[in-house]
Amino acid sequence: MVRKTRTLRPEEKELWDKVAEQAVPLHAKPKNKAVEPPKKRIISTPLASHSIPSFAIGQKSKTPPPKHDLMPAIHDRLSAAPVRMDRKSFGKMKRGKLAPEGRIDLHGMTLDQAHPALTRFIIASATQGKRLVLVITGKGKDRDEVGPIPVPRGILKHQVPMWLSDGHLGPLILQIAPAHISHGGSGAYYVYLRRGR
Repeated sequence: MVRKTRTLRPEEKELWDKVAEQAVPLHAKPKNKAVEPPKKRIISTPLASHSIPSFAIGQKSKTPPPKHDLMPAIHDRLSAAPVRMDRKSFGKMKRGKLAPEGRIDLHGMTLDQAHPALTRFIIASATQGKRLVLVITGKGKDRDEVGPIPVPRGILKHQVPMWLSDGHLGPLILQIAPAHISHGGSGAYYVYLRRGR
């Protein structure tokens, strides 16, 4: 079904013309006035004196963009920590030549389960006079959901060094270091305990 277009009757046309005469346009254009181009303003700033390096569309950036992580990785932080134990023993430990006297595997535990288990293990090892123990955290899983805030991979891997340097365990520990690949690599830590007095 096609709808017919209706034309204005003479009285409607007359009414419309009266309304149109009184209407003020929103964006009034100047009548027959030459349009002046906008004046260019030159702003002198200290940055204007520097030359901008040439750049072609499609060219790769010379510097990589900054990473999201504001804090260095846990492995880098532990590797950069000062050596507080005997350097010769530290070198052997880092090469996997010192055998751990005890080990705890925190794989699959929640934070609520892992923290007390680690605390009991470190206190018991220090009481028994052990010097080098291995704490296995696992490397962690990638998160399914990716959000705007980066989430570190392996929550236990990040929490364990903080727990070990914490107030009540800190005095028992001389050194924390990432384990050698033969003892678990980045999924485990060497904990070198202080000698009991």
